Order: sequence, then structure tokens, then C-alpha cells
Amino acid sequence: MKVTIIGAGAIGGLIGQKLAAAGEAQVSALARGATLAALRERGWRVKQGEALATAPVAAAHPLEDAAKLGHQDLVVIAVKGPALLQVASAVVPLLGPQTLVLPAMNGVPWWFCKGVAPFGDAPLASVDPQGAIGAAIPLANVIGCVVHASASTPEPGLVDHKMGRGLIIGEPSGGTSERVQRLAGLLERAGFEAKASENVRLDIWYKLWGNLTMNPVSAITGATIDRLLDDPLVREFCSAAMREAAAIGAKIGCAIDQSPEDRHLVTAKLGAFKTSMLQDVEANRPIELDALVSVVREIGQRVSVPTPNIDALLGLTRLFGRVHGLYPQ
Repeated sequence: MKVTIIGAGAIGGLIGQKLAAAGEAQVSALARGATLAALRERGWRVKQGEALATAPVAAAHPLEDAAKLGHQDLVVIAVKGPALLQVASAVVPLLGPQTLVLPAMNGVPWWFCKGVAPFGDAPLASVDPQGAIGAAIPLANVIGCVVHASASTPEPGLVDHKMGRGLIIGEPSGGTSERVQRLAGLLERAGFEAKASENVRLDIWYKLWGNLTMNPVSAITGATIDRLLDDPLVREFCSAAMREAAAIGAKIGCAIDQSPEDRHLVTAKLGAFKTSMLQDVEANRPIELDALVSVVREIGQRVSVPTPNIDALLGLTRLFGRVHGLYPQ
């Protein structure tokens, strides 16, 4: 099997190393700069505790070498949201009629509302301006994905895997399929807790429901999860935004059967945890605001659900990002 990982950061590196080590796939990576150099010199490296797992990788530059890899059986996209538009063109030469594209990314993906009333085939402007990503990556090739794993990159090409091995995958249109079952089997044999979902859109929306508030609030305050939830005013603000997102979900086939307080109890188990957006702020990297917040506001407008708390969250975080050079002006 031929597999290419686009974005060899924390999640991409974790998936790439495990697939390569399992021995069922020839795994390549498209990366740039110091990460590309590290992969070429040392291969995949994943640290968990004191243990270091390695595996070989064919590393290439996305703009210069992607076409040389040829058609793949599986393409895993694991870049940050702001980088997706740039790398979408690198996916094109990798695609054959049967190629599976697995976006292992945070937030709402570009394909999320394709074919869903009242969206039809109109792109989500927040995550796919002018529909360029959808034009490059046909929906027929896409398998939806939700990642439940915590990892970071202490240095280029090295993944520090903290916890979690969950991958939920499914057809964008719902239901079951043989190709999803095959992919779930491959991921399970590589060491993931892979689940084939009959409604992956709901799984995506449910994860977003928590990340929508925790990520941006932690980014602008610098606080870990435990401190956010311990402050009653912040906690209620997050709950109010989550109630708005739940109302949107109910109108797009992603109804959530849980209260914000129930979700807070689950999130609190993470303790003094730094969200991915807070880690990006501390590392001076662009923040993934559009796929987590802007797109929720956009969808809410399309289905006529008022979002005053989400609007305030978006405005504050967007301004914070612009002041610190982490979000476009």
C-alpha cells in the first residue's frame, strides 16, 4: 500500500510512524524546511515517555517533488487549517480514482456542508475561500476523520505522544462502506483505536463543540483548561457559546444529546492541559481560528441561528491574533 502524509507535525508524524512501523504500507511524507531535513536524516521518530519509536520514510517537498510519488492508496492531510489552501495543489498529483484522502485536522473541514440543505454545493467561505480546496480534492475521495490524541513537536521531525490513540473515520455522507472498514482495519493494526462511524459529521461537530470555546479562550488568556473551568464567569460564557453551537448542530443533522456542563466534566479530567491553540500562540504560530470558530458563525448565519456569544469570541480572538501577528489582517 502506498501512503503519503502531508504535514509531518505532531499528528501527521504519529500516524506516519505507526503506519510505517506496522509494515503494511510504504509511507512517504511531504514536508518543508527543518522538518523535511530531519525526516530525511532520521526518519519518523515518536517519543512516548522514555521510549523512542522510529520508522523509515521517503520525505519530499510538497511543491517540488509531490508529482514524483505518483498515485497513492491513502493520503493523510495533517496540516494546520491556515496551511491547507497552500498544500491542496500538492494533493492533486497523488490522487487516483480509488485514492482515499483522510483529513486528520482540527475543526470543521471544507467538505462538511457539501450536499447539506441549505448549503448544496456552495463552499464554506471561512475554510475554503472560492471553493479552491474542494475543487482540488474531490469529495468522492474523502473519508471524514476525528482525531482523539494529544501530541506535540518539541523539535522538527520529533513527535512527543502524550496520550490517546483514537481515530474515528466515516463516509462524509454517512452510513457504512467497505473502504472505511478496510481503512479502519489498517489503522487498528498500526496501533490506533480506530472506529468506523455511521455519522462522522456528528462526531466532528461533537469534538468541535468543546474545542470551539476551550481553544480560543485559552489562547487569549494563556490559561490551562483547569483554570478556565474553575472561573464561573468564563465557564458560563463558554457554556452559552456551546448552547448556540448545539442549536446550529440540531439544524444540520448534528444534534448533540448532552449539556455543556456534562461536557465540562469530561474536559476537566484533562487537568492543567494546554490546548493546541495555546501551544500555537506560545510557539508564535498562526492560530486555527477559522476552522474552529469563524466557520461556526458562518453556518449559524446560513441556518438563521443567532450567535452573539460565538460572535464575541470570534471578535476577541481575531483581534488578539491580528495584534500578535498570528491571524491575517
